[in-house]
Amino acid sequence: MSNQTQKLKILFAGTPDFALPALEGLIRDDFFEILAVITQPDKKSGRGQTLKPTPVKELALRHNLPVWQPAKITEIKEKITETNPDLVVVVAYGQIIPQNILDLPKLGFVNLHASLLPQYRGASVIAAPILNGDKYTGVTVMKMEAGLDTGPIIKQNKIKLEKRETLESLHDKLAKEGAKLLTDSLKEYTQSKITPQKQEESKASYAPKTTKEEGEINWEETAELIEKKVRAFNPFPGTYTKLGDKFLKIKKVKPEVLPINKFPPGKIFLFKNDLAVQCGQNALVIERLQPEGKREMSSQQFLQGHGDVEGMIFSF
Repeated sequence: MSNQTQKLKILFAGTPDFALPALEGLIRDDFFEILAVITQPDKKSGRGQTLKPTPVKELALRHNLPVWQPAKITEIKEKITETNPDLVVVVAYGQIIPQNILDLPKLGFVNLHASLLPQYRGASVIAAPILNGDKYTGVTVMKMEAGLDTGPIIKQNKIKLEKRETLESLHDKLAKEGAKLLTDSLKEYTQSKITPQKQEESKASYAPKTTKEEGEINWEETAELIEKKVRAFNPFPGTYTKLGDKFLKIKKVKPEVLPINKFPPGKIFLFKNDLAVQCGQNALVIERLQPEGKREMSSQQFLQGHGDVEGMIFSF
């Protein structure tokens, strides 16, 4: 499509909040015509187990766009063929797309990925750079292949990680940055102004899906690693420990670790009237936490109701 004499006809496939800025950007831009939106089926949610639509479905319906929700994308092969899109744009859709579907549109499938590929292919790609202490991460727009995030790169943007970056704050930054990159790079790509570049396989790394169990704090680990986990797993799966027989979520710790190594790991002590805990190496000051069955609170509020906590040990 070298000349833009008519709108680029696309299908959009996405599911969670991360995909919303990208979909909004494409809706607003006159370069694109969205023929339909593909998203995951509604899921049961809450105590009443009522069916809840995906964030992408809600946005699509507000803009009167047709919504398709196949259990497997292969179920709508004929629909895709009949609609005859120029390409399909994928942002956090949540299904593996087989080659026979990828081959349907003239210009294939294009994916927005929340890392600087080939680094961090896979699921937990936003948490990974925080966990690994990287200085930078970014977003990648790429052509899709049947492999996991292996397709040729169309364009990338790099962003700097802040000292107190959390999964939540980085998610929002990358969603916004990705939306802008997506519209710009799709225009250049479909007008033959960009040639996708093969990924360097030797530099590939993977970020598998984070499990709830990974949020349990092992106080024998270093304070530096635990501090990164508290940020990388906030809000999901969250970091937690046990005090007696009750679970306690650790919501926020100070980024500066304490060079204190005189207690057993997990031992709670006061440092300048702050709630601190000994780790396998160095110690951490806890700023915010949430006791089981209660609301989130500051460590000072917690200490007011738990004056006997000093000297106790978080179990792991």
